[in-house]
Amino acid sequence: MVDARALLEDEVRAGKALQLATLGPDGAPVVCNLWFASSFEPDRLYFISRPGRAHCENLRRDPRVAGAVLAIDLDDPGSTAARGVQFIGRAVELPTTGIDAEIEVYAGRWPATANAIDPGRMERGEAHHRVYRIEVTDWVLYDEENFGKDPRQPVPVYGNGAGGPG
Repeated sequence: MVDARALLEDEVRAGKALQLATLGPDGAPVVCNLWFASSFEPDRLYFISRPGRAHCENLRRDPRVAGAVLAIDLDDPGSTAARGVQFIGRAVELPTTGIDAEIEVYAGRWPATANAIDPGRMERGEAHHRVYRIEVTDWVLYDEENFGKDPRQPVPVYGNGAGGPG
């Protein structure tokens, strides 16, 4: 039997960018594309951005977010081997100090960003970017290859107050 959780983690790790939906001031959804990094158990996604961007202002007002990660090459809309991941969660801008582990997750995946989120520069107020964390509350794996008759597979969240292994 195919392990939907393992497929989901592989898909998220392979994804390069995520599409993130935040709620604008009028409650309408606003979507942006972001480079991201992930960690599991607990299930979290990280991104960096400038605090003045619309999606950052939106999540400070309302932390509810939703999004998608797509890691496959798309070349034919008729392809039946589509796979992707959707999520719902809560996002927060992290403080500029005491987040070395979170910085390591992000900069470990994207080494070219290390200077933008260097802990010393952030502490001194010299960094223009901040680190943001999404605590995932719901996952859905969409996988036509392994779950052809029912490709939409809800997957349990680990950590973040949710279930998980033992």
